[in-house]
Amino acid sequence: LFRSMAGEAQTEVLIVPRTQRAKVTVRNLVTHAFAEWHLDVYRYALSIGLQPAGAQETTQEAFLRLFVALDEGERIENRKAWLFRVAHNLALNQRSRESRAGEWTPELAEQLADPAANPEQAFLERERLQRMHSAVERLSEQQRECIRLRAAGFRYREIAAIIGIKTSTVSEFLKRAIEKLRKACHE
Repeated sequence: LFRSMAGEAQTEVLIVPRTQRAKVTVRNLVTHAFAEWHLDVYRYALSIGLQPAGAQETTQEAFLRLFVALDEGERIENRKAWLFRVAHNLALNQRSRESRAGEWTPELAEQLADPAANPEQAFLERERLQRMHSAVERLSEQQRECIRLRAAGFRYREIAAIIGIKTSTVSEFLKRAIEKLRKACHE
């Protein structure tokens, strides 16, 4: 720490070695990313069928892996897509360890429902979520993943990168899924 005195004004200059500056920057990047996307990653893990504790663990592990990758100098152009790809893989592994994979529970409906709604609105929202969940469960696994990621705001090419398929395949999965959901909602 270097201090100098110029009249009444005091200036402090923090001298940090270059290697530590990089870590501070990585820490700041990951902290900012966590603040911005942790709820999205958590909800995505829940939507895959993880229990809340597993979704939390998956979210934390995804951000930890982001920190390690950036700290080791890996270039990640789209951190959000990268995080969701890692969370996707971790969640699938975690889900295979959990015996209740994909099971719709009242607790999940509560977590996904709007906490500011009055009791009647909350009930109607839970019912709507239950109908939508039933319709989504009838989709293929790939269609469900594409719908989840598109709902999270990802573009087709980002979804393709996260899931590991072609962009044209994402388009086709989404088209078919939306058609099936439209039919299910009008039954």
